[in-house]
Amino acid sequence: MTSDLNATFSALADPTRRAILARLAAGESSVTELAEPFEMSLPAISKHLKVLERAGLIARGREAQWRPCRLEARPLRDAANWLEHYRRFWEESFDRLGEYLRELRSRERGRLKKTSPTKEKINGRKK
Repeated sequence: MTSDLNATFSALADPTRRAILARLAAGESSVTELAEPFEMSLPAISKHLKVLERAGLIARGREAQWRPCRLEARPLRDAANWLEHYRRFWEESFDRLGEYLRELRSRERGRLKKTSPTKEKINGRKK
């Protein structure tokens, strides 16, 4: 599983490959269709597709002359499951930080009330 996650995250590290996956989320596309929005050659796009394919993120079919690419969800699901553990960790950490900040604010307000001058002290009068 670790090597699969490494391959997935390595493939997702590149913005072009993430954009290709986003396009494939809408459905199958040919290499030519996938290459359209990018200012790079078809061989360069093919290299990106090979990285995605080795990571298991896409599959390529063959229908006569057309070689459609399609998104494979399993590696993304595995990555999301792995990240879920850390999401819980960060949420709990942020919750603890929020509690700590509320406590600090409350202490600071208490300190300000004790040290803030009253109207009588400001005007020079005593009760």
